[in-house]
Amino acid sequence: MTLAPGTTPPRRSADRSVAIVTLGCARNEVDSDELAARLEADGLRLVDEPENADAVLVNTCGFIEAAKQESIDTLLEAAGQDDNGAAVIAVGCMAERYGAELAAALPEADAVLGFDDYPDIADRVRSVLAGDRLGSHQPRDRRTLLPIAPVDRAGQTRPPGHGTAEPDLPAGRAPASGPRVVRRRLGSGPVAPVKLASGCDRRCSFCAIPAFRGSFVSRPADELLDELSWLAEHGVREAFLVSENTTSYGKDLSDLRLLEQLLPQLADVPGIDRVRLSYLQPAEMRASLIRAIAHTPGVVPYFDLSFQHASAAVLRRMRRFGSRPDFLSLLDDVRAAAPDAGVRSNVIVGFPGETEDDLAELEAFLSDARLDAIGVFGYSPEDGTEAAGFTDEIDPDEVAARVDRVASLADELVAQRAQERVGQRVSVLVTEPGVGLAEHQGPDVDGTTTLLSPDASHVPDVGQIVSAQVVSANGVDLTARVLSTP
Repeated sequence: MTLAPGTTPPRRSADRSVAIVTLGCARNEVDSDELAARLEADGLRLVDEPENADAVLVNTCGFIEAAKQESIDTLLEAAGQDDNGAAVIAVGCMAERYGAELAAALPEADAVLGFDDYPDIADRVRSVLAGDRLGSHQPRDRRTLLPIAPVDRAGQTRPPGHGTAEPDLPAGRAPASGPRVVRRRLGSGPVAPVKLASGCDRRCSFCAIPAFRGSFVSRPADELLDELSWLAEHGVREAFLVSENTTSYGKDLSDLRLLEQLLPQLADVPGIDRVRLSYLQPAEMRASLIRAIAHTPGVVPYFDLSFQHASAAVLRRMRRFGSRPDFLSLLDDVRAAAPDAGVRSNVIVGFPGETEDDLAELEAFLSDARLDAIGVFGYSPEDGTEAAGFTDEIDPDEVAARVDRVASLADELVAQRAQERVGQRVSVLVTEPGVGLAEHQGPDVDGTTTLLSPDASHVPDVGQIVSAQVVSANGVDLTARVLSTP
């Protein structure tokens, strides 16, 4: 066999198989499910373990430095599994963000594919397996692909991870009627992320996500309802609504309060017992949305509020809005509507110019806020962002010290908050035998609840929602005694 210059021998030709490794956030999980559906619909076989695959797709994260390093390490690990000579293909945010630059820096990857390759992902994989060298894309600001005015975007495009009307998907991969959902669940269990929207119109000075995820686009309500129905048929009981900015939902559909109307419809989907929202922008919160989350049956009173800091001066430099008093007032409104609501947030410490007074303001806010979960991140400059050009950066060792300081405080505070829940009755969705999520606990990040059953004959099944009383807490994790099952 004669090979063209620059090509490699084709991989095994029989029964081509693909494994998908997903890194990063729940939005990437949805994208991986979409990729899986397209691959399987085009005749490729999905396998769970990379060592058993002809090709390994690594769905990378490109958000912060640590996530990018994990993506590179995972790609190198996949490329180092030489026993079967699997092709290694980078997709996802880091691949989209860096394109040809990543391909040049990481020759161990057989291909680096961007979001525009997703609709034809099966053809791309087959080309790589045939020994072709695919050219990598040159990154571009994806915000330029859509009109500036949100109301002019409706119907313009389907961002990656969104469903499309594709009639050739096999049975069992989409609802029986209505718009077909391009999705094949790679995960299992009764909780699944659902992409509510894609992209972001905000211009936070530290964040590169809008440049590679694009402008904000809401998914139509009928498409979301069909996807929830399909998920319910596949064992999902809680729909975890994810996006880059959930509070903006509907602004490109001519109704900024569309989410308040949508939530009851989503909660009424047969088989879906709970709906949970993530990533609420504090500056865009409104009384009607607080009420909808707090009082709509089937919607859990859970508020994932992206505060990022509490010093007004730091927030202004971040190109965000708010202050410690503003945020505490918002939390008062939340708890007035739902006294036992779950509230989580992320904060960034060590932002350029952050003073000791700024840090003390953040610590004072966290001490007063009574949050159930707090993610603490150290600032790192991101290519192409405004903050990357700031000249008053803080020494990385000092940033690390501040992370340790605030994280230690956060651990103490969330443990205290969990202790406050001892004695409360909680509604727990069983996610694995003997363990579940109370309403204030989001999947993967907010701790779990261990269930104590009265006897072996009353052990709740995975997917059931049980009433339980909290008897103890360990950090953010609870232990609760089951009181009743459906």
